Amino acid sequence: MELRHLHYFIAVAEELHFSRAAERLRISQPPLSQQIRGLEDELGVKLFERTKRQVHLTEAGKVFLERSYLVLAQLDQAIEVTQQIGRGEVGRLAIGFVGSATYTVLPNILSVFREQFPAVELRLHELTTAQQIQALHHKQVDVGIVRSAIIEPGLSVKCILQESLVLALPATHLLSAQTKVSLSALADELFILFPAKMGPIFYEQIINICQQAGFSPKVAQEAVQMQTIIGLVAAGLGIAFVPASLQNFHRSGVVYRPLQEQTPQTGLYLTWRQHDSSPVIRAFLSLAQQTTQHEPNLNDT
Repeated sequence: MELRHLHYFIAVAEELHFSRAAERLRISQPPLSQQIRGLEDELGVKLFERTKRQVHLTEAGKVFLERSYLVLAQLDQAIEVTQQIGRGEVGRLAIGFVGSATYTVLPNILSVFREQFPAVELRLHELTTAQQIQALHHKQVDVGIVRSAIIEPGLSVKCILQESLVLALPATHLLSAQTKVSLSALADELFILFPAKMGPIFYEQIINICQQAGFSPKVAQEAVQMQTIIGLVAAGLGIAFVPASLQNFHRSGVVYRPLQEQTPQTGLYLTWRQHDSSPVIRAFLSLAQQTTQHEPNLNDT
């Protein structure tokens, strides 16, 4: 039995007239009659009672019609779901992200993705850059938003935002009275840094900025999350270099000041497994890049 046999049977069952059914199917009547007889022979039951003037469904034919409708409906549903999967419209997506992404591109990306792909189940994981690299290799996340332009075998990287670094200071700090702070004024300050092992590229960037200004930073504390770093600054335990987007994180007891000198920018990057061909992942990557392509680079003003 082939799918076309069901279409032939349904046409005759609905029209109860072989000529009209043949016209509807755009075939001639003799082949249609032959196909229906062949279907009945294969099933071993009569589906129609035929007279010279009328055609009626048998009881078996009525049941077969109901079942045929169900089969075609299930087939249509299977085709639709398959096509949706092929377009990345259904499935699951695990996204890793650094905490600072929540103050810039991540909320907009997620909002647009949810609007366009409501059937995709999102699983969000706040992780450091180093943790995301491991999670990608172990297939615990599908896409990452990391703080550095990582170079990692098997992973692809795409920049979606560049931003300046600013200085986070306790509100009572003497330097908070300045509109811009010179790096040379920071030589004797205590710093709160992101751990080297959790984000080596970002850590090295901070160290290099200080060393080019003629000093090595005195590390008072280390903290994994940017929000924690800001909290420690508010407590007066030190100062910190943070991405300019952290200015969107309003915390009493903390002020942000731009630097007088030009310093290398930091960025947010999409990262994913190079050979992962998942339609859902491809859809997210495409949308994330489209959503952020007009995102202005964040400077210190």
